[in-house]
Amino acid sequence: MEQRGNTTHTRTTNCTRRAFISTALAAPILAADASSFFRLTTAKITSPGGAAAKIECVYGCGSGALGGPARDARLIEPFGVALDKQGNWYICEYKGQRITKVDTRGIISLFAGVEQGGSQAAEGSLAHQLKFKDPHGLVISKDQQMYVADTMNHRLIKIDLKTGRAATIAGTGQPGYSGDGGPAAKAEFNQLYALDINLAGDKLYITDLRNRRIRMLDLKTGNVNTIAGNGEKGVPDDGADAAKSPLVDPRAAAVDSKGNLYILERGGNALRVVDRNGKIRTVIAPGSKVVKDMNGPKHLCFDHQDNIIIADTENHLIRKCIAKDGTIVTIAGTGENGDRLVSDDPLKTQLNRPHGVFIHSSGALYISDSDNNRVLKLW
Repeated sequence: MEQRGNTTHTRTTNCTRRAFISTALAAPILAADASSFFRLTTAKITSPGGAAAKIECVYGCGSGALGGPARDARLIEPFGVALDKQGNWYICEYKGQRITKVDTRGIISLFAGVEQGGSQAAEGSLAHQLKFKDPHGLVISKDQQMYVADTMNHRLIKIDLKTGRAATIAGTGQPGYSGDGGPAAKAEFNQLYALDINLAGDKLYITDLRNRRIRMLDLKTGNVNTIAGNGEKGVPDDGADAAKSPLVDPRAAAVDSKGNLYILERGGNALRVVDRNGKIRTVIAPGSKVVKDMNGPKHLCFDHQDNIIIADTENHLIRKCIAKDGTIVTIAGTGENGDRLVSDDPLKTQLNRPHGVFIHSSGALYISDSDNNRVLKLW
């Protein structure tokens, strides 16, 4: 079950990576100066093309059944979303215990999962025969394989999008920690949450939350290893070896185009990064001179310029760390939970515990507005 936020104090450095677009905000935001302190500034939200940003509900905007338009359908706590090569969308519905598919016509249907949860059988099954137990995330690889974090079944499932066949490729189905250096299918995990794949498509990063580790599955060999976290709860020292360092409670991890691995902690309310040499440092943490600390953040992704987009769940906000100067900006949400949608002003649009963010090739941002049971598009 998802935690609703607490605070663990950590150190802060600023976010220093390449710039994205001249996106700015119509509300107070924070910019990091050369001394790593934050200053207050203001600006206005714009789209990648320079026009005023828009936001709309695209899926789960009504109470309709599967088999009809996705916009009018009822979703059940959407978390992760993903897109295949053909332009079909897939939505991981946490409490729906299912993955739904939105085809290129905009029609929604059941893709994977059945109503009853808890089964451990997956090998050779068809996707629609799977029994998930609170799935949290999914990703799709270049070769059109879907990977699903079947969280409370403590396993990673692969679904071939061409055949619909499914198999468990990581986890035994029992909670625990074992198996580093060997086959992932024989390794133990304890609640898999977010997933990410590197640009080359050969490494899958798994957030193993209860083990307080980020583990990497080599998709060529099938072996798994720990990349960050030693299993202990704590704040890592800047510059330390990531695999030998504690973490508070990693909720999501994602790798940028340069191979840096960013780790988001929901209870630590922190963002950390592991560089290509395996060294860890803190990027964002509580106690810095910011307008509002993160509160129970749950997911992250990157835009096309490697800026970090964060679902700041318990603050009901979507935030961005701009790589060029370390600016932390709010790009959607008012900070109060609600369902008000203001199409021409994302900062006046209310969110309710968003759990997922996804950048489309067009630059549009898709937001899983989870407790509003809808998916929003910001562009």
